[in-house]
Amino acid sequence: MDAIVNLYRKDRPATDTADVARRPTREEAEAAVRTLIRWTGDDPDREGLVDTPKRVVKAYEQLYSGYNEDAGEVLDRVFEEVEGYGDIVVVRDIPFFSHCEHHMVPFVGKAHIAYYPSGGVVGLSKLARVVDVFARRMQTQESLSAQIATAIDEYLKPRGVALLIEAEHMCMSMRGVQKSGVSTITTQFTGVFREDPAEQARFMMLVRGAR
Repeated sequence: MDAIVNLYRKDRPATDTADVARRPTREEAEAAVRTLIRWTGDDPDREGLVDTPKRVVKAYEQLYSGYNEDAGEVLDRVFEEVEGYGDIVVVRDIPFFSHCEHHMVPFVGKAHIAYYPSGGVVGLSKLARVVDVFARRMQTQESLSAQIATAIDEYLKPRGVALLIEAEHMCMSMRGVQKSGVSTITTQFTGVFREDPAEQARFMMLVRGAR
């Protein structure tokens, strides 16, 4: 995450460039963590915390690595030699973690993706990678759902995309109403899935039916 984020990739929402005109240095980011530690009432110079700012910044590079990734590059290779296969492709139970953009605490869950190929299929691991591209950013679950489905639709150009995400939000279980175990479900449909309720039902059956 050493390069300034490219704000103009197709899979990124518009952002005010003034907000990132000067990206803080690593040292400034570590100093900000020290400030937060002091704000909580603890001592950033005590043995257990002295290296925490460095660890937090390093962890953020992994947790928010999606800002440096492009869904178009992940989905750039399509396999056309599939013996004429054109039926539904479903990948279930893709685990992910993300961070709520309102409180910067995690939400964790699974994504289920289906699509009808038009000109070929993509490697199955690529769908899981696309989930991570968008999940490893500050997000809402609703935006995450729309971004994943839109990227698959735009770059693969299938006859339709179906997506279901179910997740538990720590901003609800750790703070606020503090209700753990609550799941939030979002869906997104394009193409034949949006046009035909029977296709939505088939998708749901394939995702839920074998459980």
